[in-house]
Amino acid sequence: MTTEARTFSCAREAIEAAVDGRSPIGLAEVISEAALQTRVDRKFLLTPDEFTALSERLGEQFKIMEIDGLRTFRYESVYFDTEDFEQYRAHRQGRRRRYKVRSRTYADTGLSMFEIKTKGLRGSTVKHRVEQDPRLAGELTAENAEFLEQVLATEYGAEAPDLAPVLDSSYVRATFVNPIDGERVTCDVELAYANGEQQIAGPDLIVVETKSADGRGASDRALAELGIREVSMSKYCIGIALLHPELPANRWSRLLEQRFGARRRTVSYPARRRPAVRS
Repeated sequence: MTTEARTFSCAREAIEAAVDGRSPIGLAEVISEAALQTRVDRKFLLTPDEFTALSERLGEQFKIMEIDGLRTFRYESVYFDTEDFEQYRAHRQGRRRRYKVRSRTYADTGLSMFEIKTKGLRGSTVKHRVEQDPRLAGELTAENAEFLEQVLATEYGAEAPDLAPVLDSSYVRATFVNPIDGERVTCDVELAYANGEQQIAGPDLIVVETKSADGRGASDRALAELGIREVSMSKYCIGIALLHPELPANRWSRLLEQRFGARRRTVSYPARRRPAVRS
């Protein structure tokens, strides 16, 4: 009896090849050495060839997170927002006092976390999270609602609005870790979105996110040497924009068209009236 080999996308193949030859690092060591809850995040969108070139430039100090023999993991997230997508709009407009609320489940291990990402000083990202029952990941439980209230009151002096699940997302991730400098590089492929009515698969590209104390880590330098520019991209906002073309998305319109193949619906706004000229 023959077993048919599984076929991966080009992006997934590039990820699997990159993680295969590196030294492993366990989750406990990642948490102790490189668990940056306050950090500078920078995102990049790479082709498989660009990613292979990046992997070759990362030195031996970068290890691959490994858990129970696995080096790539499926992540499943549920994002929460208001009925009128208040936080999507806050991100689109670049407001300083913005945040994202999600449940994240690590499908391969069963661990599930309720997370709130806020913006700290100088644009750094601060992650607040608590463990939760994975069976309740798709709803905002009373315990998580209380945690959200505490975080928003502490960070922004604000009350929590009424939130509901608005987006499901999934992807496969590999994590490069530099325990010497406390730097991490997450690499996501097979991005997919759903909202209960429709599903959309992302392009055959790799979303690379560098996470360091100051945004100038070894991986940032390697990307600069390759001439790869940072992109303004939130996986949550991209998913909402793809599934809701009626919403304004001018901040990501070029990225959506050029890299995600999405033609945006034109949204017309009333022209401003000119002030009357007094004689």
